Amino acid sequence: MKKLTGLLLLSAFAAPSAFSAAPAGTLSVHILNQQTGQPSPAVTVTLEKQQQDKWTTLASGKTDQDGRIKSLFPQDQDMQPGVYKVTFKTQEYFHSQKLDSFFPEIPVLFTVTRTNEKLHIPLLLSQYGYSTYKGS
Repeated sequence: MKKLTGLLLLSAFAAPSAFSAAPAGTLSVHILNQQTGQPSPAVTVTLEKQQQDKWTTLASGKTDQDGRIKSLFPQDQDMQPGVYKVTFKTQEYFHSQKLDSFFPEIPVLFTVTRTNEKLHIPLLLSQYGYSTYKGS
């Protein structure tokens, strides 16, 4: 019995990812409207992961009043290395502002290199352009 308990404890330390999940805030996003200098609230954002030749949806949410989603990646899963896509659904936002927009949505593809790597994807937005980068 002592050997079995020791093996169970050893296996828990040897394979911590089997017992963990993504911490809150593993993937966050932020949208700032460059035309107004204000955050962009109520923008739908989706997260997908590339699996061979298709995309699998992992999560979706709306930005808060500060234009942020503080934790988009599901906390009950590990964020594994791979190619992911965050899509900002901007058309609804601009229509709510009674403005036209050239980009109905903005997909941002990125690569995760480490399990549960903490990532932040900011979007600087205007009606006819945008900019993004790897934030911290």
